[in-house]
Amino acid sequence: MEDDSVPRAVTPVVLHFDPTCPFAWVTSRWLLEVERLQLIDLRFRVMSLSVLNEHRELEPWYREFNDRARGPARVCAAAEALHGNTVLRDLYTALGRRLHLERNNDHDVVITESLDELGLPASLAKAAHGDEFDAALRASHQAGQEAVGEEAGAPVVTVDGVGFFGPVLTSIPKGDEAIRLFQATRTLAGTGAFAELKRGRGALDVR
Repeated sequence: MEDDSVPRAVTPVVLHFDPTCPFAWVTSRWLLEVERLQLIDLRFRVMSLSVLNEHRELEPWYREFNDRARGPARVCAAAEALHGNTVLRDLYTALGRRLHLERNNDHDVVITESLDELGLPASLAKAAHGDEFDAALRASHQAGQEAVGEEAGAPVVTVDGVGFFGPVLTSIPKGDEAIRLFQATRTLAGTGAFAELKRGRGALDVR
């Protein structure tokens, strides 16, 4: 029988997300489901696919995506710098709902509506088109890269201090499935010899 008087260890988990990445969105919703069911200390940090790929040769459509992705990431960096890290959780949810569920591709509208929903200053939207908070964005992005140990895309998840690219998911695990995946991720995090695991992707479902 489990002794409820013994404090349970809280697993530290950090998600580095790019607001525009649908795979980061799915992983974030999985981690929120885990948080609902199990004791974890979940933190959100911003990263940037635009920063990651700024010097790479890309297909024209993906270059356009990356260039446009910098705006929402900049706003997240500005919000964190001016209002603290805890604001990122709700801001990401507000942005992500519009970007991924409602499929609104007008980033300026997405940003303005999200800030308004959360009662954050409308002036934060200006960060999307300026470089004032780029140093903060790059520092947060770099922290995620260093956790993995090499360049990695979104999402980056750190569990018990060990960073991964991924897990990359095509749908959101719920209930027992969410917990099983998290336990497996913790096991891999605690296995020093583990480096990589990958298979082909199915159809993406962000709901």
